[in-house]
Amino acid sequence: MDHTDRRIINAFQGGFPICERPFEAAAESLGLTEAEMISRVAALRAAGTVSRFGPLWHAEKMGGGLTLTAMKVPGDRFDEVADIVNSFPEVAHNYAREHALNMWFVVATEKPERIAEVLAEIEARTGLAVHDMPKVEEFFVGLRFEA
Repeated sequence: MDHTDRRIINAFQGGFPICERPFEAAAESLGLTEAEMISRVAALRAAGTVSRFGPLWHAEKMGGGLTLTAMKVPGDRFDEVADIVNSFPEVAHNYAREHALNMWFVVATEKPERIAEVLAEIEARTGLAVHDMPKVEEFFVGLRFEA
């Protein structure tokens, strides 16, 4: 990442414009063109520097449910189980960890009671236990790079 990439990431941590041409508005605030902004965001995603670009929804504030879950998946079944887990529209993202619980994912639902249903369905389809770790307290950790 160069100086401009760090400035872009820092700026996005505080929000993204909601308007007809949001990339143009975001670019202006950083002294870039709309095309430069779009190109740089695409390059950050392609390089894996930024894994996701999109809004963060507060499911609970919208009447839904949200939980963090983990599974212990045998290595030879990891891809198969990941495909099953990721087939659920309620799964926000899924990632591997070097731990006994080696697959972690977030479940976000329209209704809180749907969480238990989704977890039960994943257990039934995979034959593996899903460990539910609902949020007890929310913390905000900001990410800022020296620009």
